Amino acid sequence: MLEQYRTVYQGGEGEIVEKKSRFIATVRLVKTEEEALKFIEEIKKKYWDARHNGYAYVIWGKEKNLCAAVMMENHRGTAGKPMLDVLLGEELYNIAVVVTRYFGGTLLGTGGLVRAYSKAVQEGLKNSILITKNHGVCLLVGTDYNGVGKLQYLFGQENLPILDSRYTESVEFEVLVPKKEEERIKKAVTEATSGKASVTAEKELYYAILDKEVLTFED
Repeated sequence: MLEQYRTVYQGGEGEIVEKKSRFIATVRLVKTEEEALKFIEEIKKKYWDARHNGYAYVIWGKEKNLCAAVMMENHRGTAGKPMLDVLLGEELYNIAVVVTRYFGGTLLGTGGLVRAYSKAVQEGLKNSILITKNHGVCLLVGTDYNGVGKLQYLFGQENLPILDSRYTESVEFEVLVPKKEEERIKKAVTEATSGKASVTAEKELYYAILDKEVLTFED
C-alpha cells in the first residue's frame, strides 16, 4: 500500500479559450480502469458535437501503478500525452480527466495544442478539490484519569487526529496514526503514562485532513 498519495475528493471543470477554440476539462475520481472508461464515454456523449475529446487517467493498482493516455493517435501526441504528463507531474492517483475541444477556426499547431490541453487540465484541477490520503491505523488508547493530560499533550504535539473520546470509569481515545509511525507512537504512549496505558490497533485505513476536518476512507 502507498504510505501517502494525492487524489481527487471532488472533481470539477475548467475551461480555457485559445484563438477562439474552447477547451473544457472535466476531472473525476476513479478507482478502476472500468470506472475511468465509463466516465470517458459519459463525457463523450455529453459533448457529442465537439471536435475532439482527449483523455488521460492514472490508477493505482495491485501491480504498482497503471497509467494510460489515449486518443493520442488522432493528434500525434498533442492531447493524451501532455494531459497525462500534468497528472503525473502533480503526483495524482485514481484520477481521470477528459478535455473537450470545440474548434474555433484557427489551427493552433502542435505546440499550441500541447499547451492548450495541458493548460486545460491545470484549470480543471484548480476547480477540483484535491486531498492527500495517508495510510494510517486507528489506535484505541485506554488510560486512567491521571494519564489524560499527558496523552492529550502527546497527541497534540504529534498532530494526531482524535476520532473519539469516551469518559467512563477510565478513558479511551480513538486516535489516527500514520502506519509508519505506529510503533514509535505506541512507545511514546507507554513512556508518557509510565506503562499504565493500553494500546490496541483496531484497523488500518486511509485518512485525509480537509479544512481541519478528518476524512476517513476504507480503500
